[in-house]
Amino acid sequence: MSGRKKAESDAPETWELRLYVAGATGKSLTAFANLKAICEEHLQGRYQIEVIDLLKTPQLARGDQILAIPTLVRKLPHPLRKIIGDLSNTERVLVGLDLRPQGETKSSER
Repeated sequence: MSGRKKAESDAPETWELRLYVAGATGKSLTAFANLKAICEEHLQGRYQIEVIDLLKTPQLARGDQILAIPTLVRKLPHPLRKIIGDLSNTERVLVGLDLRPQGETKSSER
C-alpha cells in the first residue's frame, strides 16, 4: 500500500487555471493565446484552462472577486493567484503564477 502512496505523491501536479473574459474581444483572444503558449512551454500536459465568459455568466465573477477583465486566476496549486491583463508580458505572468522567482530571467532575455 505504501508503494501506491509514493506513486501518487510523485505524480505531476495539475494546474487549474481560470480565465475570465467578456466576449470574444481582441484582448480576450490575445489573453487566451498567450496563456495557452505559456502553459504549453512551462506546464506541458499538467494544466487545465477554464474560460469563463462574463457576458454569458456574469454571476461567476463574484466567486473569484473579478474586478477587471481579462483576469487569470490560478485555482491550483494553492495559494490562489490572480493576474489582470492580456498576459502579453510573459515574464510577469511566470512570476505571477509562481513558475519563476521574481528577478530570475533566462540568459537569452538579457
